[in-house]
Amino acid sequence: MKLPTLTSDPGAALTELGMAVSDYLTPTIRLGVTGLSRSGKTVFITALVRCLTESRPQPPFASLSAVPGWRGFLEPQPDDDVPRFSYEDHLAALSGDPAQWPESTRTISQLRLTLEWPPQDFIREAMGLSNRLHIDIIDYPGEWLIDLGLLNQTYEEWSKETLFAANGDGLAGAAEPFLSFLKTVDGSAAQDEQVAIEGARLYTEYITKARADCPSRAALGPGRFLLPGDLEGSPQLTFFPCNCGQAAGEPAKVAKQGTGPTMAALLARRFEKYKQNIVQPFFEKHFSRLDRQIVLVDVLSALNGGAEALGDLEQGLDGVMAAFRPGANSWLSFILPRRIDRIVFAATKADHIHNTSHDRLEAILGKAVARAGERASSAGADFRCIALAALRATEDVDKAAGDETFHCIRGVPRAGERVSGKRYDGQQAGVVFPGDLPRDPLDAFDATKARPEDYSFVRFQPPIMPGASSPWGGQDWPHIGMEKAIAFLFEDYLK
Repeated sequence: MKLPTLTSDPGAALTELGMAVSDYLTPTIRLGVTGLSRSGKTVFITALVRCLTESRPQPPFASLSAVPGWRGFLEPQPDDDVPRFSYEDHLAALSGDPAQWPESTRTISQLRLTLEWPPQDFIREAMGLSNRLHIDIIDYPGEWLIDLGLLNQTYEEWSKETLFAANGDGLAGAAEPFLSFLKTVDGSAAQDEQVAIEGARLYTEYITKARADCPSRAALGPGRFLLPGDLEGSPQLTFFPCNCGQAAGEPAKVAKQGTGPTMAALLARRFEKYKQNIVQPFFEKHFSRLDRQIVLVDVLSALNGGAEALGDLEQGLDGVMAAFRPGANSWLSFILPRRIDRIVFAATKADHIHNTSHDRLEAILGKAVARAGERASSAGADFRCIALAALRATEDVDKAAGDETFHCIRGVPRAGERVSGKRYDGQQAGVVFPGDLPRDPLDAFDATKARPEDYSFVRFQPPIMPGASSPWGGQDWPHIGMEKAIAFLFEDYLK
């Protein structure tokens, strides 16, 4: 706590003392924001900050309107060793002409948002103590969260599980070049750096292609193979799964040629280094300090791929729930001084469907999360599933066709999108019937009932705010579900 400087003015001294005490007593929520499969976390953070600092959210945030005289503002970065979230750049992209969705962030970043409102009691008012709340927003890739599962696995266990999936019907095509290469690898042969490099390259190409073909395959990793950052080319990323017959904990075997440790020992050692030097520090330094969490999930893309894709998404959520609900014997349970107590799972892009399906979207995600939670060991945080569009790009319209009414949406499809055979140029508005989601959420997981051809989910351009010199200056910010997320994550502090 920084002590106030001495002054001869009693009133000024009291005010300065009050400010110092206020800073010391201000509670801080560390909010983790992550997403699976291009789910829109950059737009979410930008929308959250903008709505709490300048724009008027529509619909308004009821949980904050009940707090008289509150304001929100950004403050300097609290952690000097974490990059700052590029809020201004992302907002500029949404405010451009033409407006563009911002680029995804590919590493960890942070931003401090402070809410402040007048004191509600005489003592705090006399001391100049405002009610304040710091919200430290920690943005990190969802792939890093999925890596948690590696911490409790040996190299042999990870290889067996990974190769079993690669040989499955849904992934064998993407994995074929890697699997063919694997047939040439002898784990008992002498270690060979070029074999490790080639295997890592082919394995990375496989999981990258598989994720591109079906973004809901969030469980494929390790995460840094997909988002290497400054680790690209590092030996810590130069390994691959192999049925080498040697577990990670075993001593290095001597190659049968008698020239040194085996290929199996090299791969196992690097797998352990990946966990020790990359995965473990992230959870110790960042994840273990989080208080609240929002996980953004692109459920609609999974629905577009049918029941199998939704199953892949659910498998990815298994890893997420394991992070938030570590069992008593889990490695993670020993490094977490506290556990995240509230989590929002948000089904993003809710503006790509009519409002009559929003509850159904929430129910489908809720079912996937609940089933993943049942497989995670022990109880953990309270969670809520919501349908979310951090920046709404469409409006609902109903179209009558004879005796039927179709629940449609109107927006500007992105360039190259096709609707009923028509190709859009990114400037012309269109009306889309996305399909109605099933009333029973379990039907979405049934391959006989969940058919991709039943849906038409289209990507849209960001909305343009009319009549403003700056597209977002003082204007309303349209959204779906942001109020629900804010209320669940923060409202217990706004009293």
